[in-house]
Order: sequence, then structure tokens, then C-alpha cells
Amino acid sequence: MTLTLEDRTAGCLVGAAVGDALGGPVEGWSPDQIAQRHGGRVHGIVGPWHEDWRTARPLAPYHKGDGHVTDDTLMTHALVRVYEAVRDHLDAYAVAEHLVPDLMTNPRWIPELEARALPLQRIFLAEKWIVSRLHYGHVDPREAGSGNIVNCGAAMYMAPVGIVNAGNPAGAYAEALDIAGAHQSSYGREAAGVFAAAVAAACRPGATASSVVDTALALAKDGTREAIAAVCEAAARHRDFESALAPLRAAVAPYDSVGPDYRSPSLGARRPSRLHAIEELPIALGMLVVSDGAYEGSVLGAVNYGRDCDSIATMAGAICGALAGVSAVPPAWAKEVAEASRLDLHAPATALAAVAREVFARDRDRRRAHEAVFTSIAGAR
Repeated sequence: MTLTLEDRTAGCLVGAAVGDALGGPVEGWSPDQIAQRHGGRVHGIVGPWHEDWRTARPLAPYHKGDGHVTDDTLMTHALVRVYEAVRDHLDAYAVAEHLVPDLMTNPRWIPELEARALPLQRIFLAEKWIVSRLHYGHVDPREAGSGNIVNCGAAMYMAPVGIVNAGNPAGAYAEALDIAGAHQSSYGREAAGVFAAAVAAACRPGATASSVVDTALALAKDGTREAIAAVCEAAARHRDFESALAPLRAAVAPYDSVGPDYRSPSLGARRPSRLHAIEELPIALGMLVVSDGAYEGSVLGAVNYGRDCDSIATMAGAICGALAGVSAVPPAWAKEVAEASRLDLHAPATALAAVAREVFARDRDRRRAHEAVFTSIAGAR
């Protein structure tokens, strides 16, 4: 069956949101701690780590679990809204002109807060940075990411860039790098480009887990490329996530600046470097390899890996959903996440697919205009 753009877009965004919600309640813990807390591996939606989530540290006051999406999905949907407004390719200036005002001025239902609030009141410090730099500091948007902590903050919401550039990974990579310049630098920005490219590659007819990884490796630079290569090489030796959990962590550890204790990062953590990589994207791609692109295996592997597993599962879910379409996402999970989070998970996908079609038409017209001009310049042969 041939998948439509709309089906792949829904698979990508719904798949990302479901992965996010499954990973949220176990974020920050180790595989052993997760298994001890839940009496084994997590195989679906679970409740908060602490029943007294409103006061328990270090998580309070966020209700992570019970199908609630986190900031990964909030930021992904915010970027979709920017595409809806601009209806063309985006750049760093679009972050300043559209994304930042949206975060600051439009109250929305925030599932983890169980309240209507500004997205700015939920997002992490690495995302608040763009508000400080762009709205208050009036920094050139193309350079605003310099100085921010280097993490997965920019990469985690770049799936829409891959959809708008569906089938064109190089275009997705370049556009995401431009957008992410307003948010991140170094390997955090690089991961944003590679993740968008992976989503675009997953949209190609006949794409596989292997072809997505090959595309990521062809575009990735420096430590990001080396980390993806090391993790995916280790992943190729496993066919179930249980056996892959420790080997994948060992493979990415030399490139991860955070260190073994996720909640107590090393002194060198999250600083610019050409040798390091964020942990989340290589692990997401590794789980993709382990499960040969299957949604449930990839996402559950990401969830049970622990550490920043909501972002890992967001990325794995987005790529798998783009590969196989929305039918790959278990309907019961999608329904429960949508209801618990009070979100229409399909509406952003419908809107984004329409924008992607418009952008492609504009790209085609621009290309034809360029061809006519270049032919005139170069002379007919």
C-alpha cells in the first residue's frame, strides 16, 4: 500500500506525541530503576513515578505520566503553528517573529500542569533562553543559540521540518540548522539538522531503518556522526531492546558529555564541542535499528532506556511513524494520550501536511524560474 503524505505526517506527529507521553513518567531514571519501580519493563502508558507528584522532588510540580505529553510535544506543535502562519520554509527569524510570541502570549492547556497556562511557564531553561535572547536581548536570531546549554532542546521538536521537506533530507538538514541557530549551537544544533533529515528520509517510498541511518550518517558531522555510527553498529547485533539497553549506552557514553549520573551532570556537560553528541538522537536511531523500524519496539526500547527517554521516544516515534504511517501507532495508546493530554493529535498533522504541499508547489515554481534564468545566463546548448 502506498502511503500518502497525510498518512506519514500523522504517523510522524502522533507517533512522536505518544512516544513522548510513554517516556515522560520514567524520564531521568536508569533501566534498572525503571524495572524496579514498575516490576519489570514498561510496555505501555504508566502513572507518575511518585504518587505525590505535586510536591515530590526533583519532578514537582509536573504530572508526568498517565498519558500526558511533555514539552517535546508542546514545542513540536508550536513549530507546526509557525509553519501554518508562514506557509513556507522557515529560518531563525521565524523563531523570533512567530515562535517566541506564541510561547509568551497564547495560553494553552498544559497537560503536566493540569492547567491552562502560557507554554513559556512549562518549557525548560534551554527553551526559555530563546525568549530571553530574542525578545528581551534583541540578538540576531541567527546567532541567538550561541551560549545556550548544548542539549536536545532544539532537536526534540524538529520533526515538522522533516515533513515539510519530505523526501529531501539535505533540504531538511539545512532548514533545521537555520531554524536551530536561534536556539542552539554546536552538537545540539547539529542534532536538530540530522533528526529533521532522518524524518525526511523516512518519508521516502521504500525507506527502511537502514536507509534512514545511512542518510543520517551521510549528513551528520563530527561527534554526532561518530556517535550515530557507534550506536548503530552496536544496535545491529541485537534484535530486542532488552539485550540492547546496556550495549547502546556503552556505545554512546564516550560522546555524551552528561556522564553516567543523569541527574548530576559532569562539569563538562552540555558545553560546545566538536567531539561530543547529544545522547538522544543516536539512541533513537539505535532503537530503530534494533527493531527494524517497528514502532512499538523502537519506542518501548527508547522508554526503557531511561535517562532523557521522553525525548528519545519522541524522536524514535516520529521516525517510525513517518516510515510506516499512522496505523503503526497503537490506536489505544494514541486515544489515551489524546484524551489525557486534552489534545487533538491529528489536527497539527493535517495542518502541516497542507503546508508541506504548498511549500513543495512554491519550491517547484522557484526551481522552474531559476532554470529559466540560468538557461538565459548560460546560453542554450
